[in-house]
Amino acid sequence: MFRNALEPWHVLVVVLVMVVLFGSKKLPDTARALGKSLRILKSETKALKEDGIPDPAPSAVDSTR
Repeated sequence: MFRNALEPWHVLVVVLVMVVLFGSKKLPDTARALGKSLRILKSETKALKEDGIPDPAPSAVDSTR
């Protein structure tokens, strides 16, 4: 029944819906903003991986009891 999740006509329908919703003049600006956001997200996640995850704060409960 489902031999392939994404067929070429699915992509065509999505593109046509986007053109109708946003118009052909807004699409380049939208794509540019999305690309910029993805670059920022990628650089931030890379920085977090390089820094490592900090140790959690010590518990307020005294464990020596």
